[in-house]
Amino acid sequence: MDYSSLIAQNSEYAHKEINAVVNLLKDGATIPFIARYRKEMTGSLDEVAIGDIKDAYDRFLALAKRKEFILKTIQEQGSLTPELKAKINACWDEILLEDYYLPFKKKVKTRGTQAKEKGLEPLAQFIFELKSGDILAEAKKYISDKVPTQDNALQGARDIVAEWISESSVSREIVRKTFNSSAVITSKVVKKKIKEAEKFKDYFDFSERLKKCPSHRILAMNRGESEKFLRVKLEIDEEAALYHLKRNWLKGYSDAAEQMKLSIADGYKRLLFPSLESEFRKLAKEKSDDEAIAIFSVNLKQLLLAAPLGSKTVLALDPGFRTGCKLVVLSKQSDLLEYKTIFPHPPQSKWQESLDIIDELSRKHKVEAIAVGNGTAGKETMQLLKKYTSSAGIELYLINESGASIYSASKIAREEFPDHDITVRGAVSIGRRLMDPLAELVKIDPKSIGVGQYQHDVNQPKLKKQLEAVVENCVNQVGINLNTSSQHLLNHIAGLGPTLSSNIVNYRTEYGAFKSRKTLLKVPRMGAKAYEQAAGFLRVRESTNPLDNTGIHPESYTLVKKMASSIGKSVELLMGNKQLLSEIRLADFISDKAGMPTLKDIIAELEKPGVDPRGSSKTVQFDDHINTINDLKEGQILTGVVNNITKFGAFVDIGIKESGLVHISQITNRFIKSPEEVLSLNQEVKVKVMEVDVSRKRISLSIKAV
Repeated sequence: MDYSSLIAQNSEYAHKEINAVVNLLKDGATIPFIARYRKEMTGSLDEVAIGDIKDAYDRFLALAKRKEFILKTIQEQGSLTPELKAKINACWDEILLEDYYLPFKKKVKTRGTQAKEKGLEPLAQFIFELKSGDILAEAKKYISDKVPTQDNALQGARDIVAEWISESSVSREIVRKTFNSSAVITSKVVKKKIKEAEKFKDYFDFSERLKKCPSHRILAMNRGESEKFLRVKLEIDEEAALYHLKRNWLKGYSDAAEQMKLSIADGYKRLLFPSLESEFRKLAKEKSDDEAIAIFSVNLKQLLLAAPLGSKTVLALDPGFRTGCKLVVLSKQSDLLEYKTIFPHPPQSKWQESLDIIDELSRKHKVEAIAVGNGTAGKETMQLLKKYTSSAGIELYLINESGASIYSASKIAREEFPDHDITVRGAVSIGRRLMDPLAELVKIDPKSIGVGQYQHDVNQPKLKKQLEAVVENCVNQVGINLNTSSQHLLNHIAGLGPTLSSNIVNYRTEYGAFKSRKTLLKVPRMGAKAYEQAAGFLRVRESTNPLDNTGIHPESYTLVKKMASSIGKSVELLMGNKQLLSEIRLADFISDKAGMPTLKDIIAELEKPGVDPRGSSKTVQFDDHINTINDLKEGQILTGVVNNITKFGAFVDIGIKESGLVHISQITNRFIKSPEEVLSLNQEVKVKVMEVDVSRKRISLSIKAV
């Protein structure tokens, strides 16, 4: 089966590109590898496009398997006609395929099946075929112990006809069109729970066209319904739906036609509408899930690719009031050197003693930066340290600690620090997030990082799959140090997995640092395919071959040597030398294996060998006078940092416990479909306080009003 053609029919990508991706995937290539090292074959599709093609390919494979099952089931029932078989074979629409299968599905006892057991199917056929004649006289033939009256016979027959009509793909398509054109989603509060349902106040008496209802509202109503605070339903133009159903099924005037009208009305109300209401609510939920997951993915990518501080000695604090601030010192290699607990805040208020301890540790270990978690007492701890760090020449950073507690209690954390409690592990995680956000955040379940909306309400397997793909793409985009990366980080490298990652770490422990990328082939179970997929994303800084510390794949090393030879220079002299690199005529090196995209990538790597693409981190100064929500006043202009982006706006950290919301309408004066068009995670912004609701802990901010 040519799945590439099927994918191309509903895709913006060309058949040739899709076919190349599908064949590479069949050959065992990973998405990061295809995106980075097979650009000529795919027309330089990025990892998102390749992921879309893979998802479509997997979906068609699953659909083909489903079709096989359906055909076999209907064949076993003796009901597979040539016409139906042709319809099913030609169908590549999941919904329509299930419509074809619906009449043949095994049913639990229904009114229709019970009527059939009473022998009323021939009478139902009489009505369905709109035969002429006296319907009462016809019904009288079916009176028995189980069917005492003519009315009972007609009711049973209508139940059968109602099921036939509701299971017809034609009927379902008619009502589906009405849903598409007129469906309205409504929600009402459960009156007995008005006080408890306060957080869903916006949906107490709400209605909106389903087509126009944004994902966050769908998910909010669904959550309110699941918590039994709201009643949610769909409404459509019932009159229009019934009109089109009758127009399709009714022909002429007869007793049977009158019974048919009753069957249509009953089939619509009892079977068709509830079934399609469920279908459309499910589709709306899936669409909302996809949008929420897409937003989460973008946010996660930006967070993972946040600029690292790099190899500096860091002192990290996990702030607290009564229990004190947990303090750790990490080496340039992120190893734990020392830890203590200080009590600068009430009730102990040992400010000077705490500063003395910080100063002593800073001098002892030559601390270059201090990281403070942004949770409870984070702002107060920053105030304590500002004056000290300024005079000591030490950089001070406020770090988003979302998910740090998840890491602290995890198996990974216990393995890393078996002799320390969760408070010490939490402080270590805060410090390491400053040094290298990517390396630390890969240890945490992505949905615990707190950069999405309704992450616990969306399809969890789909969310997990998408976020894992984001993590994999980020790790491979940055590239990692083969000799210092943890097994958890290695797990996400293309072509590797838990077994190979573990084997790499064990090999490193037994034989010492890798001297080159080639040495990877000595690792147990490292085959040629795994090496091909992984090598370009692993850096060996200590290698005698300078290309091992770049994103240039080993398969291109010979090509690079030829490029250097073309201008009479060595590869070593090309590294970082823009002038020499500009002398190379790229057109001379185009071949079947390396086109212009690959050649340009090679030059880009040679220009900046070993440079981290994430840039370098910087600190943000919050207003010292704003410590709690009570300090806020309308009209204040503050500095903030975007810490979450949703479809309806962006949340901004302004240095207090609660983040403020900049609604999408308050971001910019021009029209935007999504906040991502203007804002990114960790972006520093100036905001104006528009409204403060202390009781509900809500802060409304504006960027465009500044």
